Amino acid sequence: MKITEVTSERVKDHYYTARHPSGLKIFVYPKAGSQSAYAVFGTRYGSIDTSFKRSDEQDACEVPEGIAHFLEHKLFESEDGDAFARYAKTGASANAYTSFDMTCYLFSCTENFYDSLEILLDFVQSPYFTEQTVKKEQGIIGQEIRMYDDDPQWRVMFNMLRGMYWNHPVRIDIAGTVESISEITPELLYRCYHTFYNLNNMALCVAGNVDPDKVFAMVDRMLKPAEPIEIERIFRPEPPQVRETRVEEHLSVASPLFQLGFKEDVSGGRGDIRKIAETELLLEIMASESSPLFGSLLEQGLINEASFSYEYFEGSGYAAVIFSGESKDPDAVAKAVREEADRLRREGIDPQAFERARKALYGRNVAALNSAENIANSMIALTFADRELFSYIDAIVGAKLEDVQKRLDTCLLPEYSTLSVVLPHEKAAEPDKE
Repeated sequence: MKITEVTSERVKDHYYTARHPSGLKIFVYPKAGSQSAYAVFGTRYGSIDTSFKRSDEQDACEVPEGIAHFLEHKLFESEDGDAFARYAKTGASANAYTSFDMTCYLFSCTENFYDSLEILLDFVQSPYFTEQTVKKEQGIIGQEIRMYDDDPQWRVMFNMLRGMYWNHPVRIDIAGTVESISEITPELLYRCYHTFYNLNNMALCVAGNVDPDKVFAMVDRMLKPAEPIEIERIFRPEPPQVRETRVEEHLSVASPLFQLGFKEDVSGGRGDIRKIAETELLLEIMASESSPLFGSLLEQGLINEASFSYEYFEGSGYAAVIFSGESKDPDAVAKAVREEADRLRREGIDPQAFERARKALYGRNVAALNSAENIANSMIALTFADRELFSYIDAIVGAKLEDVQKRLDTCLLPEYSTLSVVLPHEKAAEPDKE
């Protein structure tokens, strides 16, 4: 196993990486003086991967929606108990999550790091599914799905995605539906596990108070080799247009919630790291707390500082710029955002605003390197997107004003936008008093 040191002269830091003979990508980012350590073991497998074809098989496979999330829950169990009970003995805080395009298992600790790492590497490589445990989990996750059906933040997001996308599975709830998870069997779970939990499709990222030599030695001892396979993700063609321009729902909320999404055409594949940096800079210029748009919305009482946010949301076959928050008038916020994007197209980005945005974005990303948790989670997400941590920071510094301006040619286009709104339940009219 060849171990490579990756250094950044710009941020004066380094990490180590290797491709293990088993196929696993390994990243170790030691932080001298850190009081804690953090590890995340993940696979490039998420809720959108419901149709796929293995390189060693002729036919494509369709699996129920929500199976990646279901598999994440079940993997903590074994014949000897569950992984959380094992972590309790080492004092580590453990968790897991499934997103649209990856599943990750993680822990953080201040002591007994290598014992906890052994647990992580062991249980993720040791699936155990039975008819009885699957049936029990269907009930548990069914309750979770019903709970999210009543969650306004969850509803406003997926209403927007369903309004924006016609066919792409990013429009489907990560946990699936009560009906779809009822179709999950142990055989299907094993099939998905042996397809996507192949070490060639996975990565391990470790950061904090760790000894790289000890980490690589333990990984070498614990990994179970697997035959490499190629996985073709299959998505139905997605029209560039949005399905609906506005989606509205009434739920139990004190103040209206909104998500405004601007869909992008990604038929040419995922953008490179420069495109990501340029988009992040554009959003910083346009909507950060120092921007004219933010100041105007705040002054008019249309947003509050705590809830207003923005992000570039992208993955395999999907990309969108999203603005979120609470507002007494979500339609007015959406109108203001669209008008500000049009103004920047007409008048151009102010060079001073561009430099301020670059300094702010660069500063936040460098400051994030002080957190073992931020490092590990950022590295694994970048790895599964075929990107690299220090290269992203370099892309921020190297971005040019004219390239950020050009991003407005393909993003924040009003004709490709969807506004999702969750409004309070309408109060019943009080009876007339005589």
